[in-house]
Amino acid sequence: MRLPRSHVVWLALIAIALFVLRLFSNQHYGFHRDELALLDDARSLAWGYVAYPPLTPALARTSLELFGDSLSGFRVFAALAQSIAAVLAGLIAREMGGTRATQIVAALFTALAPFSMVAGGLMQYVSIDYLWWVLLAWLVLRLVNSGDARWWLAIGAVIGLGMLTKYTMVFCVAGIVIATLATPLRSHLRSRWLWLGVAISLLLFLPNALWQWRHDFISLDFLQFIHARDVRIGRTRDFLVEQLYGNAGLMALPVWFAGLVWLTLSKAGRRYAVVAWMYLVPLLLFVLAQGRSYYLAGAYPMLLAAGCVAIEQFLHRQGPLRTGYALTGTALLTVWVVAMAMASGLIGLQFSPVNSAGWRISRAAHDNFAEQIGWPELVEEVARIYHALPPAERAHTAVFTNNYGEAGAINLYGPKLGLPTAISPVNSYWYKGYGATPPQTVIVLGDTPEDIADAPAHCEFAGRVRNRHNVPNEETEDHPDIFICRDLRIPWPQAWPKMQKFG
Repeated sequence: MRLPRSHVVWLALIAIALFVLRLFSNQHYGFHRDELALLDDARSLAWGYVAYPPLTPALARTSLELFGDSLSGFRVFAALAQSIAAVLAGLIAREMGGTRATQIVAALFTALAPFSMVAGGLMQYVSIDYLWWVLLAWLVLRLVNSGDARWWLAIGAVIGLGMLTKYTMVFCVAGIVIATLATPLRSHLRSRWLWLGVAISLLLFLPNALWQWRHDFISLDFLQFIHARDVRIGRTRDFLVEQLYGNAGLMALPVWFAGLVWLTLSKAGRRYAVVAWMYLVPLLLFVLAQGRSYYLAGAYPMLLAAGCVAIEQFLHRQGPLRTGYALTGTALLTVWVVAMAMASGLIGLQFSPVNSAGWRISRAAHDNFAEQIGWPELVEEVARIYHALPPAERAHTAVFTNNYGEAGAINLYGPKLGLPTAISPVNSYWYKGYGATPPQTVIVLGDTPEDIADAPAHCEFAGRVRNRHNVPNEETEDHPDIFICRDLRIPWPQAWPKMQKFG
């Protein structure tokens, strides 16, 4: 069924407005620590990395080729993903029978979701992963409504792309599998198109699977380490509670919950029960696996769309509304959307000056903005220490970082200041080694005085990480000291294999 042009125009306008807003918002603050590592990986493309599959670095490389190291340009694909997701939410509402107004409201609720607002401002794999979940929901609904089994080809392709983006796509796949078995879609098990879709997804994922095999499935070790750390420090403790406010937002809770009830209990909604399964199965699996709350973020646009349709149908059953009631309802909805926009924008958009009241509000919700502050100053301090060394010693000096953000910052800002490429034992940096010539002197970042005391070398304090805004973050609070280490007692070829770590 062809989408009316007027519907396309309104959804496109929402997407364009959101994208333009991102372009202006995303040029403030600085690169996030995750983005700094992604920049490095984008310069060395491979079929796999320790911390994530290869698609996001490939998109980041495209951004580098198109826009250089422009902050806003680097985030174009993240912003675009959120804009497309909003359009898809409107299309999902249409597949469920929503009118043009309902489609627009569904798109707005999705665009204003707190997770989407933050994800559109950071080039991370979670930003792209979010899009694949929403796209899969729309494709599955197209399959349900059309009965055309060829949609399985597109579903398989998106699953493959999703697996090349973030491995938690397997939880979404589990939802689709159960939805297929539990609904009339099980008749498609006899269709060659379904199995061709499976083959496409496996074929797309194959290069990364082979990379994992050649690297002893190192990403499994990484994921086990990160998961154990998150559980230990309590990041998974409030998974269920955070579903109420962290992904779609507290103000949208009545909408998506109404959608879930409509999908599971109403006769009209049960036709689209596949969507409920695509939410409930990953929800249960993430609870059992003790996942982070944002892992399920991509499942909420389809519930928001369902909720908008459910509310529309409820109002329709009440009969024609009087003009006064209709105007009042429109006014209330407008106020509701504006309030959501203000709240989510304050939390997710990067407009507030550093240390302003708006900044402090966003900081209370998350630390993503704080982790974008101070990287150029960190590199400048390292450069000061490096150039203060005698030239003969400097020629054999390396910059050693204990986290990927520091390594990415050194490699981004350091060349202009005459610094060598950073060496680091963290994640994929470990595979790059310590250079052709073993260093004799090492400038060490990301260590504490207690930890450096155990180093097999003579180490002394050399400087401290600060930023001009005095923003407390991981670099200034957890390990601000910079050290110089000399007289290493263990040869690098012997030490390096034992240094590998995850972060």
